[in-house]
Amino acid sequence: MALITFLVEDNKTIRDNLVPALEDLVNGRVVGFAETESGALAWLAAHPDAWQLLIVDLFLKEGSGLGVLSGCRKRRADQRVVVLSNYVTADIRTRCQALGADAVFDKSHDLDAFIEYCNTDRPSGLAPL
Repeated sequence: MALITFLVEDNKTIRDNLVPALEDLVNGRVVGFAETESGALAWLAAHPDAWQLLIVDLFLKEGSGLGVLSGCRKRRADQRVVVLSNYVTADIRTRCQALGADAVFDKSHDLDAFIEYCNTDRPSGLAPL
């Protein structure tokens, strides 16, 4: 069963490495990406049921990942939102979780934990594709 994923990340190098990693390590299928807060919110509004995992970076070309988190608070119970950023402090982690993030990972230190989360913390009831 593929994990249908939308990626909010403005760094092309990170996207180019993360997409195949998701495909290979978690059977993920990335259905799109946005580089800006407004682009992410527009895609999410147009495709509310087209994703199971949303991966959000905090620093974007326009806006921020915090704005994306605020904009997707109303989602299905089986949809998960994960922050994957280089800037994770205790305060940022608390803010992200208060805005509805299900998990927060540091790109520099937590990639193994992120992959494990994607593999083991899948919500029940995800339809196979």
